[in-house]
Amino acid sequence: MSRVRRKPGTKEALLAIGRPLVLEPEKIKGKWKDYFQNDRPIHIELGTGKGTFISTMAQQCPQSNYIGLELKEEILLTAIRKALGLNLPNLAFIWGDAKNLTDYFMPGELERIYINFCDPWPKTRHAKRRLTHANFLNIYNRLLIKGGEVHFKTDNQNLFEFSLNQFCEQGWQLKNITLDLYRKLPENNVATEYEQKFVEQGLKIYRLEAKTK
Repeated sequence: MSRVRRKPGTKEALLAIGRPLVLEPEKIKGKWKDYFQNDRPIHIELGTGKGTFISTMAQQCPQSNYIGLELKEEILLTAIRKALGLNLPNLAFIWGDAKNLTDYFMPGELERIYINFCDPWPKTRHAKRRLTHANFLNIYNRLLIKGGEVHFKTDNQNLFEFSLNQFCEQGWQLKNITLDLYRKLPENNVATEYEQKFVEQGLKIYRLEAKTK
């Protein structure tokens, strides 16, 4: 993945946006239904990128609330500006890190977590940084409702095999596993920016759904 150039003024632009950016998610921990002003399920994408996936999901599924979490401020600003033009009351963004999820949400506050084309961290010594490492899975298991799910996509075969093993070892229930998503593409598939790029390059897309243990 290419490195994002830091642009002067990005931080100031984010601080000036207000809703749908939640600048202090720690203060809304346990109160997200109050933020959205409804009791609908909450779905979050970890590493939302330029926001195509999460904005599309929010448009297509108004019966759920969506949150895009992104650490890189330049990319986040692009995603939020895209969302502002759509005026989606069921969409919010967090400028934060997945490792801090327990600071943002109470146990059982989330129904679904999307992990799309995350950094594979290929070196063995960096395995704990992978968003499907057991340490992260234990966090997700606490924050998801009973029967909540993680939906995972990647173009990296090694990361996918690693993730399958991690989910199985932690006792998650796996379903809808595919080693080539576009061989028989589901009608409800929503593609990310990276996904579109990888498919154009002829790469396989791996996908799974995992239910809490």
